[in-house]
Amino acid sequence: MSPERLQASLHERIPLSVAMGVRVLRAEPGGVVVEAPLAPNVNHSGTVFGGSASAVATLAAWSLIEVRLEAAGQPGRIVVRRTGMDYERPITAGFIAAAQAPDEEEWTRLLQTLQRGRMARIAVRTVLTCGGGRVGELEGEFAVIPP
Repeated sequence: MSPERLQASLHERIPLSVAMGVRVLRAEPGGVVVEAPLAPNVNHSGTVFGGSASAVATLAAWSLIEVRLEAAGQPGRIVVRRTGMDYERPITAGFIAAAQAPDEEEWTRLLQTLQRGRMARIAVRTVLTCGGGRVGELEGEFAVIPP
């Protein structure tokens, strides 16, 4: 899936991504990278609102699963099951969220479970950076519901 196609899909299906100024930089089974500017995500202190940072990180992780499912030819509906966010430093400018591919063994297990017509779960990690430095990390667990 191209970054442009993923971005158009996100903007259509998840309107908050438009309001937050989310832009897809990379959309590959090996990882999804999105960026968001400071201005629409700013808080009262002039830094990124924690909820915005978490939402962008979740969006990157969700998108990675979407890209990987499409590449595998496996339809499914992705829902967030649980997330945990570590805020390591204030985010003072536009920032990047890079979702990392899950362990291949876990991914294979997810696909096999879906092919049996059962709901499957997968964990995805997203690292946030700003100005080249790490500022946070999201650990997310997602459920994929077969058609």
